[in-house]
Amino acid sequence: MAIKLGLDARLYRNTGTYAAPVWNEIKNVKDVTLNLEAGEADASTRGSLGWRATVATLKDASIEFEMVWDTADDDFAAIRDAFLNRAGIEVAVMDGDITVSGSQGLRALCVISNFSRNEPLEEAITVSVTAKPTFSVNPPAWMTVP
Repeated sequence: MAIKLGLDARLYRNTGTYAAPVWNEIKNVKDVTLNLEAGEADASTRGSLGWRATVATLKDASIEFEMVWDTADDDFAAIRDAFLNRAGIEVAVMDGDITVSGSQGLRALCVISNFSRNEPLEEAITVSVTAKPTFSVNPPAWMTVP
């Protein structure tokens, strides 16, 4: 079994195109959470012998992370601008380096649905970010580096 540590995981932003991605690691992030869920539909029948039968429906994803407030950081500016302009930004949430064979994670064009500034008295100003997949001709995909 291969154990993966959170500190080895990576969050990337595509600065190229979908067909020819240029993956830029977003280094100004703290904890990252990739939430993956599926909706549910009840498929119970009398043949279920008294058991509820559930089937998965639409998948849902969100990526939540925190960044240090740094307006000189290109990735920070791109994420802020994507929020302010309601623009899409393509990201990849990987369990390792995107250039290393076997690394895997979610790739999706996302909208930034939350960009909340946190101003604790004795800490650096940070921003809490939530990214969610948006409409695209290229739907979200689980990718594994060959």
